[in-house]
Amino acid sequence: MFAGNLGEAQSLETIIQAAAWIKEHGEDVVWVLIGDGRRLAWMKSEVKCLGLEKQIHFLGCRPMEAMPRYFSLADVLLVTLRPDPIFSRTIPSKVQSYLACGRPIVAALDGEGARIVHDSAAGVVVGAGDADALAKAVISLKAMSADEREQMGQRGRAYFESNFESEMLISQLEGWMEEMVEEGLCAS
Repeated sequence: MFAGNLGEAQSLETIIQAAAWIKEHGEDVVWVLIGDGRRLAWMKSEVKCLGLEKQIHFLGCRPMEAMPRYFSLADVLLVTLRPDPIFSRTIPSKVQSYLACGRPIVAALDGEGARIVHDSAAGVVVGAGDADALAKAVISLKAMSADEREQMGQRGRAYFESNFESEMLISQLEGWMEEMVEEGLCAS
């Protein structure tokens, strides 16, 4: 499942190429996309042109409060970005949301977002824009047992709680500020 903006930055062609590769290799994988964006019409056209209607399903926009339920129903959550130095410096917000939901992640991105998925051991990371590697990663996740995927998701949840939970972040910020005051780097 992919949730979010369907725009230029998301490297949607990577998803389509990976889905086509998987279909061509006789694997049965369903890709569910939730969201909207400037490239939705293009993507739907490509899916139809390539005969991927049974592989890729579009659910449209859904309310934000419903997303945890959708995430919980997914076997794996997908995040993609196109290869770009700017995107390498950012952490897509969906990475944090995916980690919080405790589902395994397959990520086709570079930089900080990729590092977090890798360091959390919550999924599989391939390079941004690498459709063949994405397809192979999806197949490897499909071949895992449900228990192995569940463990990945739980590691992601634990990583989220240690690194992104808002109370933890506020506490960490307060600690840094207190250290700075003690060191005379801030006015008290």
